[in-house]
Order: sequence, then C-alpha cells, then structure tokens
Amino acid sequence: RVFWPDANSTLRLSYGRVEGSKPRDAVTYLPFTTLDGVVDKHVPGDPEFDVPARLLELHAAKDFGPYGEEGTMPVCFTASLHTTGGNSGSPVLDGRGRLIGLNFDRSWESTMSDILFDPAKCRNIAVDIRYVLFIIDKFAGAGHLVAEMELQS
Repeated sequence: RVFWPDANSTLRLSYGRVEGSKPRDAVTYLPFTTLDGVVDKHVPGDPEFDVPARLLELHAAKDFGPYGEEGTMPVCFTASLHTTGGNSGSPVLDGRGRLIGLNFDRSWESTMSDILFDPAKCRNIAVDIRYVLFIIDKFAGAGHLVAEMELQS
C-alpha cells in the first residue's frame, strides 16, 4: 500500500466535517462540548479540574453575551480533520472560509493517524471561536480587544 510522504514543515490543508464518532462498542463521542460539561467536571483544588470562580459565576448567570447559543456556551467540537503534532493553534474554517475554531488536539483513536488516517475514527479537537471570544470579553474583561475585531455572525 502506498502512503503519503511526510509533510512536516510544509503548508497543510485538511478538510472534513464537524462530527462525533463511535470508535468502538459502547464508546460514543458527541461532536460538541459546552461550558455545562466544564462545570460538571469542576473539582475545587484539583489543578486539572478547578474551574475559576469567575467562570462559575458567568455560567450560573448564563451570562454568555452574544457568544452563547440557546442558553448554553459552546466550548469545543470535533471534526474529521487530520491533525498531527505541531498543528495546535491552526485555524479551523467553515465552508465559506470563516474562522470557527482553533485546532489543539486529537482524540486517542487518532494518534495512529500519522501512519494511517481512518475517517471513521479519527477526530481533531478544536476550541470553538465563540468560546475564545467569550473568554476574552466576558471572563477576562477585555471587550476592548473584541471591539477591535471585524466579527460576523
């Protein structure tokens, strides 16, 4: 079988769909996570799961500004895009070329994708750009930075 050559240090383009996956029996990954899930995992004092008080307050008040959707705050999504080490921070664009997220990881089942990409199992993980804007504006109080951006709905 012929494999694609190594493309490290070159411009990459990957395309796919925002979608969850069912990589094996009894394991299902939904395509979207929300701030509700972040709060559900909150463990005070645990360095991995201690949610800042300000974020808990914003969640309790449902104060998501223009970034929320139907009373919830989108946080991350998965897509059938190939990703590899060094791709963190890469833009994720929709079909119209609009920034919808930033790639930062891949699912456990995708770690083999550098050798063999399986679109049924491999998923990249991206932070939703609405969550990034929410953190800048509402959480960090830096709405002046968002005001400098030319945003579209």
